[in-house]
Amino acid sequence: MLLQTTSSFLNQMLPTLAPILRVELGWPDTMVGYLVALGTAGAIVFLMCGSPLVRGAGSIRAVQIGLVLGMAGVALLPAPFAAAPFVASVMIGLAYGPSTPAGSDVLMRYSPARHRSLIFSLKQAGVPLGGAAAGLILPALASTVGWRAALLAVGAILLATVLLAQTVRKRVDARRDPDQLRLRLFLSPANIRQPFAALRAGPGLQRLAFAGGFLAMNQGGWNAFLVTYLVGAVHLSPMAAGMVFAVMQVAGAMGRIGVGWLADRVGSGLIVTRLCAAFAGAVTLALGLARPDWPLAALLGIALLAGLTVSGWNGIQLAEIARRAPRHLVSEATSGGSVFVFLGFVAGPSVFATLLAVTGRYDLPCFAIAITPLLALALVARMPPA
Repeated sequence: MLLQTTSSFLNQMLPTLAPILRVELGWPDTMVGYLVALGTAGAIVFLMCGSPLVRGAGSIRAVQIGLVLGMAGVALLPAPFAAAPFVASVMIGLAYGPSTPAGSDVLMRYSPARHRSLIFSLKQAGVPLGGAAAGLILPALASTVGWRAALLAVGAILLATVLLAQTVRKRVDARRDPDQLRLRLFLSPANIRQPFAALRAGPGLQRLAFAGGFLAMNQGGWNAFLVTYLVGAVHLSPMAAGMVFAVMQVAGAMGRIGVGWLADRVGSGLIVTRLCAAFAGAVTLALGLARPDWPLAALLGIALLAGLTVSGWNGIQLAEIARRAPRHLVSEATSGGSVFVFLGFVAGPSVFATLLAVTGRYDLPCFAIAITPLLALALVARMPPA
């Protein structure tokens, strides 16, 4: 959970600092959407090619390597050449990539079946917790002591997590296979195809993967543009917008744990996924209707509901994929499912950014991404239980 939280903190750095970096570095309003999309593309590359690193170096070591790469990306971000933020975003995405397959491998080995949805959701709660930490810490730090200090703080947190993870690395990674650490294995067509082949090895896996992609389009739009939307359209200060973002992320952490517990109690992650999809569409429509005269309490309420529903689905979706996949293909199947999720995280901010650039309005992109969870609901509406 610590590794997942830190990886998410790194991944949410750009959306939360975007209004400040935009002014300091001269970025256009739409820049953050494209940078977030590039970062997600980097994560997808790892999910498609990185299985040998997880198997060969071990799950903990794979995440440690990712965080060190993320430190390099953070250092590169403000470099004085035009391509620097784009290259840095790809590096940050590659750094985030190991957290899902590595975490799924560890949890399937250690978690009891009767609590698996809850335990997967606890681990995935690290995603919004990391986002909440980014929303609370980074805009305030950048506003008080400068954006460079905020970037240094990110690097220090990544380094501390790498060192703490070393205390459990030897025990958890005892089953690693160093023979997998060969370059030709990373780039082989068979390795790249394996995550997608694994999605054909169990009932309903492909449908769950596509549903995750649509839900992620919605969540990706929220994560990438909520702070920018609140500053640009609702006229909040960056610190107030960061607080709203943090509320959404904290609620997302609680929501993931809550829906994981609920899924174990009712015995079906599908039922809870359907509920999350329906409410995510409704709350996204509400965000599109927000206006500058709305009280802060109303915006915090929307953020709270969004955290519970827009991001609450991810842990139970991963657990459902792991449950339906053959045991020896759990890491590959969750990687394959996560590819579609990350494609959604690319598509959502890209669609939002494109519509914002074309129309100059924030409400229309919100209405567009409100449709995507309803498409996910249609995909899983009639799926039989595993």
